[in-house]
Amino acid sequence: MASAASSRDVLPSDVKPVHYDLDLHNLDIKAFTYDGLVKISLELKTATSSITLNSKELKIGEGAVKVEGSNEDIKVTDIAYDTKAETAKLSFAKELPGSGKAVLELKFSGAINHKMAGFYRSAYKNEKGEDDWMFSTQFESCDARQAFPCFDEPNLKATYDFAMTVPESFTALSNQPVKETQSLGNGLKKVSFLTVPKMSTYLLAWACGEFDYVEDFTDREYEGRGKLPVRVYTTKGLVEQGRFALMNAKKIVDYFSGIFDLDYPLPKVDLLAVHEFSHGAMENWGLITYRTTAVLFDEKTSDSRYKNRVAYVVAHELAHQWFGNLVTMDWWSELWLNEGFATWVGWYAIDHFYPEWNVWGQFVTESLQTAFQLDSLRGSHPIEVPVRSALDIDQIFDHISYLKGSGTIGMLSNHLGVETFLGGVSNYLKKHAYGNATTEDLWSALGEKAGTNVSEFMSNWIKVIGFPVVTVTEVPGQITLRQSRFLSTGDVKPEEDTTTWWIPLMLTEQSYTESAVKVNALTSKETTIKDLNTDFYKLNYGQYGFYRVNYPAERLAKLGEVRQQLSVSDRVGLIADAAAMALSGYGTTTGLLSFLAGLKGEDSYLVWAELQAQLGKLKSVFAESEPEIYEGLKKLTSELVTPCVEKIGWEFKEGEDFLTARLRSLLISTAGGVGHQPTIDEALRRFKLYTSGEDKAAIHPNLRLAVFRIAIAQGGQEEFDAVMKEYLSTTTVDGREICLSSLGRVHTPELIQKVLEFTFTDKVKIQDKHTPVISLSNNHRARRAVWEFIKKNWDTVYAQLSGNMVVLDRFLKNSLNKFSSREVMADIEEFFKDKDNHGYDKGLLVIRDSITGNANWVERDAAVVKEWLKEHVA
Repeated sequence: MASAASSRDVLPSDVKPVHYDLDLHNLDIKAFTYDGLVKISLELKTATSSITLNSKELKIGEGAVKVEGSNEDIKVTDIAYDTKAETAKLSFAKELPGSGKAVLELKFSGAINHKMAGFYRSAYKNEKGEDDWMFSTQFESCDARQAFPCFDEPNLKATYDFAMTVPESFTALSNQPVKETQSLGNGLKKVSFLTVPKMSTYLLAWACGEFDYVEDFTDREYEGRGKLPVRVYTTKGLVEQGRFALMNAKKIVDYFSGIFDLDYPLPKVDLLAVHEFSHGAMENWGLITYRTTAVLFDEKTSDSRYKNRVAYVVAHELAHQWFGNLVTMDWWSELWLNEGFATWVGWYAIDHFYPEWNVWGQFVTESLQTAFQLDSLRGSHPIEVPVRSALDIDQIFDHISYLKGSGTIGMLSNHLGVETFLGGVSNYLKKHAYGNATTEDLWSALGEKAGTNVSEFMSNWIKVIGFPVVTVTEVPGQITLRQSRFLSTGDVKPEEDTTTWWIPLMLTEQSYTESAVKVNALTSKETTIKDLNTDFYKLNYGQYGFYRVNYPAERLAKLGEVRQQLSVSDRVGLIADAAAMALSGYGTTTGLLSFLAGLKGEDSYLVWAELQAQLGKLKSVFAESEPEIYEGLKKLTSELVTPCVEKIGWEFKEGEDFLTARLRSLLISTAGGVGHQPTIDEALRRFKLYTSGEDKAAIHPNLRLAVFRIAIAQGGQEEFDAVMKEYLSTTTVDGREICLSSLGRVHTPELIQKVLEFTFTDKVKIQDKHTPVISLSNNHRARRAVWEFIKKNWDTVYAQLSGNMVVLDRFLKNSLNKFSSREVMADIEEFFKDKDNHGYDKGLLVIRDSITGNANWVERDAAVVKEWLKEHVA
């Protein structure tokens, strides 16, 4: 299908779509089928007697082409489906001309599936407590073809007219406002929508069901449109939980219109809560769809961490309305252009509206460390990764495209200055509006605005796999810096270390409270900086650079001593870098432990989150083979957490800030997990009051996860049954997710098996099956049982999850990447060697590299860690 010179498997270029007129009817909401009629306006490019377009699991019926200027219908005489390529080749009775215009008309029928892809259905309980369905679409990356025959490639943009016939009681939604509603009798109506501007197929969307909405309007006046309506739609009974998202959406639309110097292009903004969703949300132009926990929030019953999530995800998806929708990447290899930018600017907006949340500290703690973790593996990939077939794209919707992409955007914006950076972005959006663009187009626009060659110093960050570690050696008055590729396995080969990155050093000296001093970037493998005050210095000030720093042990200790003079981001960065050095062998685990042990009295939630994560990883990695180390690390964690948890207490105070509330939850969860008896006793007391129904106020919403986890870990069948009952009966939007995560803390073989078996019943939605398994895989008592269950029940696991390969890939990575045993790794490789690994093969590489790194760590450091713990932990 592609020429020999092409690097992409794409549709033939004989015709080009310019407009779709799509009509869906005969919607059977019991048999879950529908019929459709699509009229595709085409530009004829090459004389041909066939047209190939995308079609997946559709039945195409009658079809014909009418060439402009001719009254003749040239009928489709044959349809050849290629199920592997997901195409349909339409053959005609006579040749179509090589120029001019034509309209291709096709009748088709399809199924409303239950796979969270294409046109699909989601199950939920309605207001009466009865089972019900809602219907919506998910087309990114390549599933528009599963809903209607189309030219399903991102650079084949077209305009759209859409109509659908639905029951009178349904609300129908699409990208644009309703143009007309026509009553058809028999309880049906036909809803037609205004024409959608030129866009890619993956951004078309529609939905229907028994919906309610809350509405507000932008403060800004938009030319010719006035104040824009912003709505959050939900199934009936949930709509009040959409108000927090609504408040954020209306502000953020105005904010982005301002900072991009380009008005939001459509006449309305709709957000829809979808009960079954494979991702977090989807940026369909004008009709953004969300997993319920990413858009709904109840001030009285929701855990406040979901507030943070909702605000950010709303911002991320709204950023796409410009960056991705108005201007779209030319091909899937540049997915990062959409996702990396939307991630960064989403956090940028939330920082503007909620400065007290310290979102850049959150970004360093969560997003950057997650990106580093994946990109430190051989099985990673470049940000801009070659994609030959669009069918291979799903596996790069990952932490590299989103989080490394946003990390490099953050590094670049800090270097250029945010105002200059956003000015360049604005020029890029205006130049390529309603079209497609490449990474080089973005670099060009930024370079013109900044007066520098952006492509020259950013190319390696985008096109090369991995990232650097800067190793520091020092003598009084000077430091020598050397960059090399970082691998968590610690075994970089010379041929893997040929890249020289442009590294903005952001070196601060003399006083940690002064603004950072910009030193020339490191642009060679090694350099020496002289005349430096080596009493006080830190690299990567503010943690804007996407690289690790490997300090001498003495320098790390000194930085630890003065850490309170550092920003939260810098303190987090020090912990994370030291931990990465220990894992890889660049540094020592005893040095890391000494550094962590010195963090007593830390009172920042974000620093504690990183501290707890690294202590948790140490326990997880060494627990399997070294129980003595596990117990020693528990004691060390207890020594650190006890004074903090006793100081913060259980009670939430009026007006308490967001991060203090998060800190309390984290400290109680951590203390209970390492055996702090007063915390355990209080958690169990509150758990019994809550689950017995005696006092539902006994557990603050922010503490449900912590208390449930402690109760499950400390208890047995009774506590398990209580959480299971809560799961099956809860009506809070986050309740099920919290219960599933808690159940993974079980510790007896019988209960571990029960959780696994329950996960694969229809009581747990496909979208949620990874949640209990993540928790079980983090539980060293349950990890082996998870793998044995997958092996024994592979046919069931594959059948349930492979309908959407994103879900299966995520499930496997989260289930199997925590082991530190080469024996288990060999078993995993043996098991999958004769399976069809398409769709999760890259996930298997991540699992292999993760286990290898963990095994190396244990083999290298177990003895010295054991000795250190004996000497330093009471």
